[in-house]
This record gives sequence, C-alpha cells and structure tokens, in this order.
Amino acid sequence: MYKKIIVLCLLLLPILFTTCKNKTEKQQTPKQTKIDKLLANYADVELTTDLSVLSENQKGMIPLLFQAAKIIDELYWIQTCGNKEKYLKSIPNEKFKEYFYINYGPWDRLNGMQPFIDGVGHKPDGANFYPVDMTYQEFETFDDLTKFDSYTLLRRNEVGGLKTVPYHEAYKNKLVKIAGLMKQAASLAEDNDFKNYLLKRAEALLTDDYYQSNLAWMMMKDNILDFIVGPIEDIEDRLYYSKASYQSMLLVKDIESSKNMEKYSLLVPFLQKNLPVDEKYKTEIPGALSDIMVYDVIYCSGNWNAGSKKIAITLPRDGRVQLAVGSRKLQFKNVMEAKFEKILKPIAHLLIDKDQREHVKFDAFFQNTMFYEVGSALGIKNMVTKEGTVRDGLKEQYNVIEECKNDILSLFFLTKLHEMGELPETDLMDNYVTYMADIFRSVRFGISNDQGVANMIRFYYFEEKGAFTRNKKLGTYTIDFEKMQDAMLQLAEEILVIQGNGDYDKAKKMIEEKGYIRDELLEDLYRIQKEQIPKDIVFQQGLEVLGLEE
Repeated sequence: MYKKIIVLCLLLLPILFTTCKNKTEKQQTPKQTKIDKLLANYADVELTTDLSVLSENQKGMIPLLFQAAKIIDELYWIQTCGNKEKYLKSIPNEKFKEYFYINYGPWDRLNGMQPFIDGVGHKPDGANFYPVDMTYQEFETFDDLTKFDSYTLLRRNEVGGLKTVPYHEAYKNKLVKIAGLMKQAASLAEDNDFKNYLLKRAEALLTDDYYQSNLAWMMMKDNILDFIVGPIEDIEDRLYYSKASYQSMLLVKDIESSKNMEKYSLLVPFLQKNLPVDEKYKTEIPGALSDIMVYDVIYCSGNWNAGSKKIAITLPRDGRVQLAVGSRKLQFKNVMEAKFEKILKPIAHLLIDKDQREHVKFDAFFQNTMFYEVGSALGIKNMVTKEGTVRDGLKEQYNVIEECKNDILSLFFLTKLHEMGELPETDLMDNYVTYMADIFRSVRFGISNDQGVANMIRFYYFEEKGAFTRNKKLGTYTIDFEKMQDAMLQLAEEILVIQGNGDYDKAKKMIEEKGYIRDELLEDLYRIQKEQIPKDIVFQQGLEVLGLEE
C-alpha cells in the first residue's frame, strides 16, 4: 500500500511542478498598462525615400528646410497647447511622455481629445487661439471683424478686454527665422518655379497674405522637391473653426506615378457619359480635374504630424485660388505603404477569408485611394428636377452623400478602366477585396465625421445586396465579385438620383438606416483592437533617417 502511494506521488510530482511553474510564470507576466495599450495604437514608421533622384543642390536644400520645419513645429506647440513645459512637469514617466509628443499635448487625438494624464482636464475648445476665459457673449459683442480672420489671435488688452493680434506679429521672431531658411534654400533651387514659390511663401509667412504664394505653388509642375508650409488646417480650433494651425511637409515627387494620373484625367468626360444612371442625370460637363501628384514624405511637422497621419490632401484651401487655377491632390505613397503594411494587411489577415487574402495588395490600395479624386470630379453639381445646387437640395445631408458618391465612383472608374484595357496588369478582384478590407481600417475611427458615416452606408448596402458574406464561426468575410460589382453600380445609381433630384428625404433615410455601426461589426472591431493592430502610425524622421549628416 505504501509503495503504491509513493509511486503515485512520484507520478504526480511533475504535474504539480509544471502547474506551479505555469502559475508562477503567469504571475510574472506583466499586465499591460493603460499607457502600453495607448502606445500600441501607433506603429513606428521611418520616413525615407530614394534620394538618388535629387541633385547635390536639392540635397543641400533639405537640411535648411528641415530646420524651418522644426520651427514650424514649435509654433504649432504654442498654438495647440500654449506652454508645453507646464504639462511636461505632470507627466509620470517616459511612456506617457512619448504619447504626449505623439498627440502634441495630454489629450488623445484618437479618442475624442480625452485627457490621458490625470488632473489635466478638458482641452480648451479654442486651443491657444483665444483667451481660455473668453465667453461667447464677449466674443459676439467684440466689435472687430478681424476676430474671424484665420491668421489672427484673440488676446486680452491692458484693461482686460479683447484685442486681435496677427500671426505675423505674435510669432514674428520664429517666422523671420523660417523665412530666412527658406530664402537660403531658394538660392540653391534649380527649378525656377520652385525658387519663386519658396521666396513668395517666405514673404507670405511674414505678412499673412498667402494668395500669391498659393498661385505660385499651383504653377509648379516639374519640381521634384516640394515644401508645403504655413497655417493651413483649421481643425485645431473647435470653438469657431476659423483659426488655422501651422504645419509643414517636405516631399519628394514620384514622377512616374504623377505622370500616369495625367492620362487618366483625360478620360473624365468619357466616364461621365457612361455613368450607371439615366441620361438626364449625366448631362453636365465635368469640371477640370485637379492636378493629382504622388509624393514620398520625408519630413512632417506641426498639425500634419499630430495624431492620425494623412495619406492624401487637396490644396490650396483658398476658394479664390481654386476658381482662378484649380487645386492639387497630393498622394503620399510611402505613408500609404506604411499604413497598408502595418494596419490594413493585419486587419485583412484577421477578417478576410483565407482564400481571398492574396487579393489584398498595396497596388490596389494605392489605386483605390488615388481614384477617389476622379470620383469627386464625376457626377452632378446642380439638381436636375428643380433649380439650385445639389448642396442646396440636400442641406446638412450633402457632405455624407457626396462622400458616398466619391468613394463608390472611384470603384466604378477602376472597373471601367479595367474593361477598357487601361489596367492590363491589374486583377480587378484585388481592388474589390482591398476596397472591402479598407472599410474595416477606416471605420475604426468611428462615425464622428462624414467619411466615417459614408463608410457605414457602403458597408451595409453591400451587405444587403449580398456583395459579401460573413462566416459567423470564423468571423471572416468573403467577397462575391459579381454581386459586389452589381451593388457598386446600383449604389452609384441610387446616390446620383438622390443628388440629381435633390431628394432630401431619401438622403436622410439612407443615412439614418445605414450610417451607424451595428453590433456584429462592433464585435469585429473589438477583435481588431484585441489583436493590438495599430490604428495609425507615428513618424521616425530626420536627416539621420534619410542617411544625411546633421
């Protein structure tokens, strides 16, 4: 009997030891902290490109423009957060400090500007453009029309009232340094149009008059380097949405990709005539398509470097310039590549059926994004059944419906190009599956903006038409090519008819029925989050990253 007990103990000993070991290892595994989870929302990406396309003079311009961009960064810190040093004192450790710098302050830009540092409180809606204690009534009764100017701060005067201060006066010392660096860079420029732009933009920073420099920027066609700089975006001002923030980007043009877009723009009239809708909805002659140019970003600062990073942007914002010479769509290829590799591919691996994952490709993602601009040129600007513009007819529903139209017509455009033999090396299934996978990437930012609502409308429209099915057991999606193509054509027609008729009620109904995230999709988004797939990227940038000496 005793022998049996001894043998049994010897047999159980390894199991008990293993169990204890596993428990010890589990206890030793550090629990992921709040700040670790926040940092996991961003993937590090080095901003690099092939600099062999640049001359020695062009390479010599880069350090000068880098210095200018760094000072722009300092200006943006002042505008968004005031004195950043006072916040740095309250930051508990290096990880929080890292997240502080990603967000340009203690408020989380991927989470509705909620504070991530204890005791900081709500970010002032007016950032540092207005006195924090300014009331709405005080602003309304302040009798100075320059208070609405995009390049003017509001401050307290000597007796406690309000006064306006132009940017070029408030930030004079730093702007003088930036202008000086840009003039030095201009002296090295071999492209006369780029030189002219740099000189005019340097002067504009010192006067807050950007009209001539915007015209000069639109006149540039052959420059390889580009430097976008100035107070441009107004999203930092959440009080009156009028004050522009400083930002900059230093870019290297992808010449071949940019030239390819020129031939596609010539097809816009043909595509307009072949829209999948009744003849009366496609009689308008499309307006001139904006310049579409492709770049690699090699440095980014200020507002464009805060939080979520852009993969494309249309400039200039000035309506006077757009009327005179149009606008330009800038596509950032290396940023797209980074988001594709770090975010879109992992999401596709999780949510797209294993037999279709091979169709999720960067070239398709790049094309889908690039042809969004073409979608914006097609369609209807004025109502067909009554007087007035589509915007007049759809009122507050207009922006969401327009976003739907632009997105769905980009897929229509690609389908037509493929039918015409213009994309011989492309498998159209790649574009369709990648298009679907990208909805999951972009919808993670929620429905707080028009693009987010438009994403949901397309998703649920495709679902209703059987364009995809979801395997409930695996939680993966399979695209039905034929049904998705039919759904694309049907949605395009429905949107164009709503716009042409100025049908406010149908637009509102579509948005109310489909413009929100339902539980099943929400579960999939939780799965993405659980896998710690990043939401966005953070740039590692500088001369050393490019292989240039400081």
